[in-house]
Amino acid sequence: MRTDEEERAGSASRPMPEKEGKRGWRDLPLGAVVTEAGSARAYVTGEWRSGQRPLLDTNRCTSCMICWVYCPDAAIKVEGGKVVGIDYDHCKGCGICAAECPARPEAAIKMVAEGEEG
Repeated sequence: MRTDEEERAGSASRPMPEKEGKRGWRDLPLGAVVTEAGSARAYVTGEWRSGQRPLLDTNRCTSCMICWVYCPDAAIKVEGGKVVGIDYDHCKGCGICAAECPARPEAAIKMVAEGEEG
């Protein structure tokens, strides 16, 4: 007699019977595969932003690159070794860049409400 665990494991490996006109799991496109290097740039994901966005004060920024290192979305724009802006097409508004900015007494990056100029 098979245990419940063995039964579940056995059923997971068997495809479900296909119904007429319906696609089975084997017909679905392969997911989570990077087919081309750098393809993420083509997908604008900044519209998912949390309601806040980072605002860079270039007068306070020392271009230490800490924000660039910590940004999970690679949304910090760098040219010639200097931070020049934020890529709002890909920024999700997590605030890590503002939290990690070492510029003091006030950080060079602060979080503002979406649509606010600062």
